[in-house]
Amino acid sequence: MLSRRMLPVLLAAPALSAPALGPALAQAATRVSLLHLNDFHSRHEAITSASAICRAGETCFGGSARIATAIAQAREATRVDGRATLLLDAGDTFLGSLFFTFHEGLAEAAVQKEWGVQAFTLGNHEFDKGPEVLARYIAAVPFPVLSANLDATAEPILAGKIRPTIAFRREAMRIVVVGLTTPETPTVSAPGPNLRFTDPLEAANRAVWEARREGPATVVLLSHLGLAADRRLAAEVAGVDVILGGHSHTLVAPPVVVDGQDRPVLITQAGAFGRWLGRLDLDLTAEGRVATSAQHMRELDGGIAEDPAVAALVARLAEPLGALRRRVVGRLPAALDNAGCGQAPCALGALVADAMRQGVEAEIGFQNGGGLRAGLGEGEVSMGDLLAVLPFGNTVARMRLRGATLRAALENGVSRLPERAGRFPQLAGMRFTLEATRPAGERIVAVQVREADGSWHPLDPERAYTVATNDFLRRGGDGYTMFPEAALEARDDGPLMDDVVERLFGTSAPPPP
Repeated sequence: MLSRRMLPVLLAAPALSAPALGPALAQAATRVSLLHLNDFHSRHEAITSASAICRAGETCFGGSARIATAIAQAREATRVDGRATLLLDAGDTFLGSLFFTFHEGLAEAAVQKEWGVQAFTLGNHEFDKGPEVLARYIAAVPFPVLSANLDATAEPILAGKIRPTIAFRREAMRIVVVGLTTPETPTVSAPGPNLRFTDPLEAANRAVWEARREGPATVVLLSHLGLAADRRLAAEVAGVDVILGGHSHTLVAPPVVVDGQDRPVLITQAGAFGRWLGRLDLDLTAEGRVATSAQHMRELDGGIAEDPAVAALVARLAEPLGALRRRVVGRLPAALDNAGCGQAPCALGALVADAMRQGVEAEIGFQNGGGLRAGLGEGEVSMGDLLAVLPFGNTVARMRLRGATLRAALENGVSRLPERAGRFPQLAGMRFTLEATRPAGERIVAVQVREADGSWHPLDPERAYTVATNDFLRRGGDGYTMFPEAALEARDDGPLMDDVVERLFGTSAPPPP
């Protein structure tokens, strides 16, 4: 199976770029524009560059109403240019703000309907609340929901509701969109026992073969696999023309061009959180091949007016959230970003890990960087801000682990470096040094644990330490299988994570990174 590999580098994004695909194969027969976004994560209101909730006086990006305006403007521009359009979403529209916490996907469904999404591939976070919530979302949207590598036949409430592909007829050309979902979803989300995620490479090969068996077509993979996996698909699956990606939150502009099995393949991705809207213009031959292409990657800043109807919709959806998120829980002397928490220790991760440690009176706090879904701004921190950082509703678990098990956990946490990965460990009461150039499993050089008197001592492989973590990791999520398998004892009925962080704000300043 393809692994979850997340590339953190943001590539320069010119307003217009046209990668060289070699000489035009024939006179273009169809002109089409693919509008695309991915990893929206319930950011219905504008965000800062750190993906935190935007406040008065800050530079703001995105938000559902601004995205709606940008989509309408892109559609009008393509119409004037004589192009047909498709609006495609590459997954993870769920989770990341109070809108999802309260509405459980129906807010996203309502906004996507207003945007005019025409196909949506499932990301891993669409499964965070289980099959029932996903089934309600699918029932609420008017567009096809895709995943070619998901077998839902054994899950009654989803069976028959998720398609592998969808074909659109645009002018003389058939455009086939194939949905793909990360196969690591069972370890990073909560899809339940009845869904089976298969190898996306095999699923893509099968779907492309079936699409081309019916005649000329342009094949677009709508992928929630991440950029590294998309590169592999482009190189190994014949017959693919374009990959519109998601999952790794990478801004890919200009597009990556991969020399595929039988044609060059264009790969692009529009960052995350609704900050960018991608537009890929394609001139297609009668056989469906890409003769020429041009990309417009638009950053959705404050210069774009909000669509009034969508702004009103978001305001209605926000009404039941107001009292909860306005409650102030504390103050920060400086902003805490979450951007680097999947690759290195970060101050936000230290804060959350220490809150868990103190909340259940453990020696060590252990948080995964990918569980920190937004940053926190300087000044007052509200409950809404806090729940944007910790939107999963996780509880704090307390367990006893031997030092050798903790070292194995750290090796798992750094195993994806230098790439960004949700499993990267954010710690309190423990610290480590590593050598990232060593093979995975052999990267941790030294580990120290802070004692009650504040001194640091080497990790004792035989000693049992008390560890606080979130219930997702305690169950073995993000590859931490040693937590359920090797815990000497464990309690999973701890307080909510947002409660212990709120308590920390009330008693002390944020800890150092």
